[in-house]
Amino acid sequence: MATLTLNNGVKMPQEGFGVYQIDDLETCKQAVKDALEIGYRSLDTAQAYHNEEAVGAAIAESSVDRQDIFLTTKVWISNYGYEQTKASVEESLRKLQTDYLDLVLLHQPYGDYYGAYRALEDMYEEGKLRAIGVSNFYPDRYVDLVKFNRIVPAVNQLETHVFHQRQIDREYLQKYGTQIESWGPFAEGRNDFFNNATLKEIGAEHDKTAAQVALRFLIQEGVVIIPKSTHQKRMQENLDIWDFALTAAEIEQITALDTKTSLFFDHADPQRVESVTQFTL
Repeated sequence: MATLTLNNGVKMPQEGFGVYQIDDLETCKQAVKDALEIGYRSLDTAQAYHNEEAVGAAIAESSVDRQDIFLTTKVWISNYGYEQTKASVEESLRKLQTDYLDLVLLHQPYGDYYGAYRALEDMYEEGKLRAIGVSNFYPDRYVDLVKFNRIVPAVNQLETHVFHQRQIDREYLQKYGTQIESWGPFAEGRNDFFNNATLKEIGAEHDKTAAQVALRFLIQEGVVIIPKSTHQKRMQENLDIWDFALTAAEIEQITALDTKTSLFFDHADPQRVESVTQFTL
């Protein structure tokens, strides 16, 4: 598995396994165990997913050493604020059955994310967190956070896929040294993703599926990906993207698919802010 080096020297696998919307805890635990068995070594969960305990149990029951797993979780906004964030991360450590985390992100750019981020900075300096970062921070809030805190985020996890390639975001992330990570690399099937003619035609040239082409595109663009599936066959297919490369012409074709617009929601939309901030753990 290829790795990328974060801005503090920590190496992060470029492909991992996400557990968003795997709500049943037994299903989640089995999916994580299967993913580790197949070869995934990076796991991405969150307080808001309500499955940290299942992920922790899967790691404990697997044959893979904890030190060989890159483990990420995210702090939800109802746990923001300095003291609340520290307490919530300690709770995540307990649920995940570990004494350190490889990466902790602030899940949304709302509420007291300054107090929350400073808590992460202190826990990082205490050695409990190997890297810290953010999720869903658009360029304005991302730059603001960078300018007024001690530690530049190692990662910004954003909706990133062939239909929303985040070129402007990536310019600012590169400027300040933050790694982009994709959530929703398959756009959750929207825009008839899996039947896209461009992706299928390119896939036919490499004996790959549209999904594999889409993942390979992100990999070649330097994006970290965390595809999700509860089916072993799909998990394996999502890993089988390291034995081919897209040509410059194919990259250009896929780049042309970019709509520069979210297929889900705009985090700068006041109605979206109202909706997200009503949700508490």
